[in-house]
Amino acid sequence: MRQVEGRNPVTIFSMATNEMWRTGEVESSPAADVSQKTTWHRVSIFKPGLRDVAYQYVKKGSRVLVEGKLDYGEYVDKNNVRRQATTIIADNIIFLSDNLRAREP
Repeated sequence: MRQVEGRNPVTIFSMATNEMWRTGEVESSPAADVSQKTTWHRVSIFKPGLRDVAYQYVKKGSRVLVEGKLDYGEYVDKNNVRRQATTIIADNIIFLSDNLRAREP
C-alpha cells in the first residue's frame, strides 16, 4: 500500500496471466508440444474497502479475478527514457484461492 501526501492510499500489486497452447502435427495428440506465454499486469486499487482487503489477503501465488478498467500512461525512467505503462484500475476482485490467510505483520 502506498500513499502520496495529500492523496488517498492505493494498493498496488502485479498479476500474471498465462496463455497455453499446443503445437505439432496433431494438436490434440499427447506428443504435441505445449507452449506458454506469461504476461505481467500492474493492478491499482483505490476503493477504500477493496483496497484494504486486497492489501490483507492478496499474496504471491493467490488466484484472483480482477474486474476494472485499463489506464494508459507515460513516465520517464531513471535513464531519462520515456516509457508507456498500462495499469488495471480494479473495481472488484474475486478470490479464487481456497486458502485466504491474513498477511503476516
